[in-house]
Amino acid sequence: MDLREFDAVVERMRLAFDYVDNLGQYVEAAKLLYQMNDLLPDDLSLSLEELDDPESAKSFVLKYHDELKSAIVNYRQRLMMC
Repeated sequence: MDLREFDAVVERMRLAFDYVDNLGQYVEAAKLLYQMNDLLPDDLSLSLEELDDPESAKSFVLKYHDELKSAIVNYRQRLMMC
């Protein structure tokens, strides 16, 4: 995947994430975090814990959102250098 394709996919996912996060649909937001994480190469992807309890979805989203944003930025920088 090149930078342009990656940016397009991540932007769509980010918009969807923002939408469901703003609506308080944290289970859906967590699913999007998993999907974004799957786009990253193994050395940058996070080891996300399983989300077994929908009640813990909000804390899951809060815990991993910033870490994932950072990993995405790192991957974008790597793609720009290719």
